[in-house]
Amino acid sequence: MSLSLRQMRAVVAVAQTGSLGRAAALLHLSQPALTVQLREAETELGLRLFDRGARGAVPTEVGQGLVEAFARVLEDLDAVVAGAKEAAAGRAGLVRLAVLPSVGATVLPTVLLRLRAAHPGIRVVVRDAVAGGVVALVRSGAVELGIGTEIERDPEIEVTPLLEDRMVAVLPAGHRFEARRAIPLSELAGEALVLMDPESSVRALFDRACRAAGTIPLPAYEVTYMSTAVALVRAGLGVGVLPSSAVDLRVAPVLQTRPIRAPEIRRSISLIQRAGRSLSPAAEALRSSLLPREGDPNPS
Repeated sequence: MSLSLRQMRAVVAVAQTGSLGRAAALLHLSQPALTVQLREAETELGLRLFDRGARGAVPTEVGQGLVEAFARVLEDLDAVVAGAKEAAAGRAGLVRLAVLPSVGATVLPTVLLRLRAAHPGIRVVVRDAVAGGVVALVRSGAVELGIGTEIERDPEIEVTPLLEDRMVAVLPAGHRFEARRAIPLSELAGEALVLMDPESSVRALFDRACRAAGTIPLPAYEVTYMSTAVALVRAGLGVGVLPSSAVDLRVAPVLQTRPIRAPEIRRSISLIQRAGRSLSPAAEALRSSLLPREGDPNPS
């Protein structure tokens, strides 16, 4: 069957108005053109859809069932088209985002406020993940965008730099390093260390810097969450290594931090997406909200 949408609209309009003249006006057609569409629909179906008389056009028993079915199809189609237009205009839509927990707790809320102000109809599903997890979620298509660190080059991934922060040593109260303005990596590696999980970007960068400096740190503790690392440092169990932007450091003002030097360890935070793939309008709107603007501070 090759019944067209125009023919279905003609059938529904005639049934709703009960008149070929009124239906033609509703559809912005001449009455002869509407009559042709009805005739073609009946020919295609092999059925009489309307009884025409002095009281207008009345659906036949079979025609009434088809009118109801056509009306549902057209209503659903119109809703889909309207939704697509809203999404294309950036007024609605859903975007899935993977983000490093440290960035999700600091940078992301401001970005989402900016997005909501410009596009209140866009919904965002946020998935927290470590660096490798962010890249894996983007590569698999589970999310459209990621905010993370590209530990290894990946030709399937397109990376746009967003910001930088640096690694700092987090000191328990009264630690001898409090007298220092900065801590050499070679000295730090000899301390009892509270380090992040090996899958995290923070740990990967710290381990890489240690290897380059010819030292092998032996962590006293490995944790998944930065809040746990801060708690262990506060208890005096060791020196932590965390990004300077970590929100957990802001809720633990009693702890002192010192920059790590020789070398300084900086973490580049990037916007991550699949290479060569178009983004949905909602994801494009989020991407625009994420990209640095002139005059924006770098939260390092």
